[in-house]
Amino acid sequence: AVLDALGLDRCAVIGHSGGGPHALACAALLRGRVVAAVSGAGLAPADADGLAWFDGMAASGVASLRAAAAGRATKEAYERSAHPYDPEFTQADLDALQGPWAWFEEVVGPAAAQGPAPLVDDDLAYVAPWGFEPADVRVPVLLLHGADDRVVPVAHARWLAAHLPDAELRVVPGTGHIAVLTAAEDALRWVAEHRPAG
Repeated sequence: AVLDALGLDRCAVIGHSGGGPHALACAALLRGRVVAAVSGAGLAPADADGLAWFDGMAASGVASLRAAAAGRATKEAYERSAHPYDPEFTQADLDALQGPWAWFEEVVGPAAAQGPAPLVDDDLAYVAPWGFEPADVRVPVLLLHGADDRVVPVAHARWLAAHLPDAELRVVPGTGHIAVLTAAEDALRWVAEHRPAG
């Protein structure tokens, strides 16, 4: 609907973190309209065969997502309990949030102040079946991941790279969940290189 409203026939899609699976969903399900996809620090399916999904994840993330896996009521109760959430960002992440990505808090802060309902919906989506198989993604995919990511461990990107038909994996040394966004300009160049002629 968005593409039609904008008068566009085709596009590329980019998603970061929980947006990664949504970018892959667009690539899988909007056949002929998505020409390439980028997943930065993206999650693998919660039911990914052979992946220890929680291994390497920060303890607070494990607790939050296990609550979501138990269902909406449990997740909502978990959020009401005011458990502190510590993503255990790397120093590189913190530096990025104080530097070129400082605007991120200007977007996320006001949204989070409205309450946890969107966070609950997001976490429920992360642990739910995707509704498509990675093999259904028939366009080039770039997987960007920070080597030190503890929000979404790099094993998720390695699993995706092994299960997507046409994927390039770039693990960025010395970066975590946020700092990997410093590779965004390279990702945009990759998208331009994978744009079909015409």
